[in-house]
Amino acid sequence: MTSDVPTELISESLPKVALAILHQNGKFLMQLRDDNPAILYPGHWGFFGGHLEPGEDAETGVQRELMEELSYCPPSLTLFDYHQDTYVTRYIYHGQLDKTVSELVLGEGMDLEWLTPEDIERGDRYSAKIDQVRPLGKPHREILLNFIKSAA
Repeated sequence: MTSDVPTELISESLPKVALAILHQNGKFLMQLRDDNPAILYPGHWGFFGGHLEPGEDAETGVQRELMEELSYCPPSLTLFDYHQDTYVTRYIYHGQLDKTVSELVLGEGMDLEWLTPEDIERGDRYSAKIDQVRPLGKPHREILLNFIKSAA
């Protein structure tokens, strides 16, 4: 689906990531990122996904990342949008998740949890696994608010 993105608008010098908005029954599955200062948004709730490998297209990259991080990829992912800032180009896909959290295997991050639109609006979510409330990453929250608004 990356052919929908005008390639002349994508900077070749920036790193590229493919991320997934995974949703089910009006909720959104998010990953609590590791508390590692070497990554962007450590200890924040964010999307599943990650950096594209050299020569890899965004759709293949998001599928690979989901398999690495959840041991599962929804059968259908659709390009929602792309964002470019001073740090990275983000390809944002979305897909209906047809599994329960207990059926997924967390391969990266501290926790995974369903976030409600209220959690997203507020900008944080409690993690029972670490017994703390943690914030959403700023771009993740903005992208989700746009997604929710576009679906309304």
